[in-house]
Amino acid sequence: MSPETLALYLLPEAALERLMGAPVGGLAARLVWQEGSSAFQVRDSFDQRLRSSGRLLVESEGLLELLRPAGAPLVQRGAAEVRFVSDLPEGPVKGALSDLSSLRCLLPVGAGTLRRGTLSLLDDEGKTQARAQLIELAATGGGTVLVLQLQGLRGYDKALQRLRAMVEGAGGTALGEAGLYAKLFPGLSDYTPKPVVSLDRETGAFDAASDIIAAYLQVARANEAGVIADDDTEFLHDYRIALRKVRSVLSLFRDVYDAELTAELKARFSDLMSPTGRLRDLDVYLLERDGFYAMVPASLHGGLDRMFALFAQERTGEHQSLAAHLRSTAYRKEIKALIKLFDKRKKLAKGSKADLSAYDFACKLIWKRYRRICAIAEGIDEGTPDHEVHELRIHCKKLRYLMEFFAPLFPAKPFKQIIKPLKKLQDNLGLFNDYSVQQESLQAFLGRLEGATPGNLQIAQSVGALVLVLHDRQLAERARVVGSFAAFNSAETRQTFRDLFHGGKP
Repeated sequence: MSPETLALYLLPEAALERLMGAPVGGLAARLVWQEGSSAFQVRDSFDQRLRSSGRLLVESEGLLELLRPAGAPLVQRGAAEVRFVSDLPEGPVKGALSDLSSLRCLLPVGAGTLRRGTLSLLDDEGKTQARAQLIELAATGGGTVLVLQLQGLRGYDKALQRLRAMVEGAGGTALGEAGLYAKLFPGLSDYTPKPVVSLDRETGAFDAASDIIAAYLQVARANEAGVIADDDTEFLHDYRIALRKVRSVLSLFRDVYDAELTAELKARFSDLMSPTGRLRDLDVYLLERDGFYAMVPASLHGGLDRMFALFAQERTGEHQSLAAHLRSTAYRKEIKALIKLFDKRKKLAKGSKADLSAYDFACKLIWKRYRRICAIAEGIDEGTPDHEVHELRIHCKKLRYLMEFFAPLFPAKPFKQIIKPLKKLQDNLGLFNDYSVQQESLQAFLGRLEGATPGNLQIAQSVGALVLVLHDRQLAERARVVGSFAAFNSAETRQTFRDLFHGGKP
């Protein structure tokens, strides 16, 4: 068995003493630590994709080392400034990180000191028959972990089996199952942009709505520091989605809260969202920059250069403004007051449907929204006005939110089966909407240019060509909507919706 096929183990701190005990099968264990230690830093994306996959990315002495549940650690040279995976030089670690989002920054998670050692099983002649490489990570202000990599030697399979038995007998557990982050950084919170709120058939609609809002308020707060630091654009994206879902609960859970309170809360959350809109629009444009260049001939790229330079300049000002807003006393007072309101709930006035079962309430809301989608989609063809296609997109988004909110109340397997075609339909509708919004926004941008200067005329020529391409893509996406709805509206999907949300009735 080659070293690459052997899993990594996480050892308890006291395991080394047990491993160094009595000889096993005539073999004696010997541990040798390398001289000295080095500083290390662990990196991960804010959504903790490496943590959730059981991997650990360690940066030390100019090297990047990826510890993974299966196979030997991967090592390659790092770079002076590493923010995104794309910043890394080509190598095995970069290749293994290809599943991470290209939009997520690799942020420091924690730091400490690292030392390495070798554990060997020796025969009575002092010859090594099996060995393991040890990495000891001691986090500053955190915990200490021992990671062990078995290494078999040709012709000594039994010795390797004995060493594995020793490691497992001493409490060694497979790296992917060992909760490495929790042991190394015990205070590190487990972030998820889509918290699953615990619901059951006994939960009332009022508690369900309040629990969901409380959970997403915490998601919004978790992203504030990243928005201010401008680490990557996904912090603002997650912040906005969290607040959007809060507003969706207030709109979709009609009559769960008092009408006057609902109107007040909608206005307060709208005020939180409004300072974020332009910055997000600019982020989207700048992220799609390469795609826009690909849409027009190279002869028109000069106008796009000028346009994106203006966007980048405007973005700097918008970010500074939003960061100041998020740091302000008024904002912090308001967000804390809203969190307290949904945590304590004494001042949340209930509406007429507050005491309904969350399950019954969910069935009625989801079934009604699903039927509305079917009614609109069945009438869409190439002549349907854009606003009706946009209406379909909004209803699909609301249905998706409802299904995400209430997922714990329904069987997982059939639930996932109907989410998949809904997501495909949403993807088409989202692109259709993006192309439409981008055309309107670009035309509005042209309207704001002052004077017929040569530079502005160059921009207008490039943007005009870009708008024509976006219009063609919008029409193509409209045609795909019909096909996506046909997949979503299959006989099997219709029956699953009836079974889950309408008691199986037609």
